[in-house]
Amino acid sequence: MQFKKLIWIAIAAVSVYLGVTVFPELEDALPVHRPAGNLEYDVLLEFPAEKYPETAAHIQNAVSKGHSPICTIDREGAEGNRRKSLQGIPTKKGFDRDEWPMAMCGEGGEGADIEYISPTDNRGAGSWVGNKLDSYADGTRVLFQIEGMDLENVKQKSDSQASGSPEAPVVYNSCAEAKEAGAAPLRKGDPGYSAKLDRDGDGIACQ
Repeated sequence: MQFKKLIWIAIAAVSVYLGVTVFPELEDALPVHRPAGNLEYDVLLEFPAEKYPETAAHIQNAVSKGHSPICTIDREGAEGNRRKSLQGIPTKKGFDRDEWPMAMCGEGGEGADIEYISPTDNRGAGSWVGNKLDSYADGTRVLFQIEGMDLENVKQKSDSQASGSPEAPVVYNSCAEAKEAGAAPLRKGDPGYSAKLDRDGDGIACQ
């Protein structure tokens, strides 16, 4: 056992001398605290929008509504968060109910933004994220970065909410306006939802 330990020490010493990393997975698993505007995070995850465009669009839409782009890993709370976030949201044939923040995030659960997206995109994205974050411990704060997502705008929204500055109400005169803004479908309680847009009265407008 002592001999094996000496071998690993020797290998590590050689790797330092040569400037290479023997244990890259350990390097990836070490969180580094970085600021992004007024956002504090440990790990930056560049989400591949070209591979999972529906999930990427949902994350951007949710963040634009005021949800945080940061996911604090909480695997133990995932099941409970999923149950709370999907409560009262009907299933839809041929679609998955995608959540942001994700169920595995401490920020998830009740009040999460839900959109219907294709199962292929949703499950592929979930598998990709799970694989990328597998080596990180619960409590790690992961900033999801998507090309085109304005973190400075997120900062301004956070500042506005912290200062208590009132925001102008969101109003859509038609479903065409809501879809153009990327807000559809609108659920009861969402900014911009109104009974006149919910023709069948099921609590979901502009489907």
